[in-house]
Amino acid sequence: MLVCRPLEDAGFVNAFSTRLGGVSLFPFNDLNLAGYSEDTRENIEENRRRFLAAIGGDFRLTTVWQVHGDTVKTVDSDQTVADSEDRADALISNLNSVLVGVKTADCVPVLVSDPQSGAFAAIHAGWRGTVQSIVSKAIESMTAKYGSKPSDLIAAVGPAASCRMYEVGHDVIDAFAASFELSERYFTPKPNGQAYVDLHSANHDQLTSLGVLDENIYIAPLCTMERTDLFFSYRAEKERYGRTGRLMSVIGRKHRRCSSNAPLR
Repeated sequence: MLVCRPLEDAGFVNAFSTRLGGVSLFPFNDLNLAGYSEDTRENIEENRRRFLAAIGGDFRLTTVWQVHGDTVKTVDSDQTVADSEDRADALISNLNSVLVGVKTADCVPVLVSDPQSGAFAAIHAGWRGTVQSIVSKAIESMTAKYGSKPSDLIAAVGPAASCRMYEVGHDVIDAFAASFELSERYFTPKPNGQAYVDLHSANHDQLTSLGVLDENIYIAPLCTMERTDLFFSYRAEKERYGRTGRLMSVIGRKHRRCSSNAPLR
């Protein structure tokens, strides 16, 4: 797994999983952490057990049914802590002993912490969520619920499909144009009329537009489509093999120091 050291140093357990070290046959020994229709429940539960054991601490994991929308779920009681069927694409909380997590396989995972209030968030931002400003809405929810100030926040943007590989058509280009001024800066045009989209930059700009300081934003320089030796990639693997696994990105309040294999810089 990858760990963002500034988040860790600020008191927050965090991890971006890789595909390494599991029991799923994707093709072998892969750490698939979701996607029950393409793997067995036993495999996924064992993979999650290994992932949480590597993180350390006595945490309960809560996730949601992601739908590429803009709904933010608040995890604020024992009743809301579960691997639930709620439809949402971001989770915020300030509870102890809880990890909020999002699942990805090319989309952008964003983890956010507020060292002042102790609040934290996990956000799933594919192109649809980015167009709907899911990152902005999650931070606005942290401000409304916990009094978070954007200038206090620390954000880590995890591995995702990069602007070198993520090819999209006019539907995506037009959706960005309708939502953002100067949206063309997020695209590298191709001769066929399509383009490569830079979701990392689009979500970085959503963070800074709300007042998150640039020096407090850490972006992983890794592309899931290029590095299928380390990560699952829906675009690179689904058509080729008929299935792919899911990564998970989690954050919670730190109980004790957790080990990390690589920092995000």
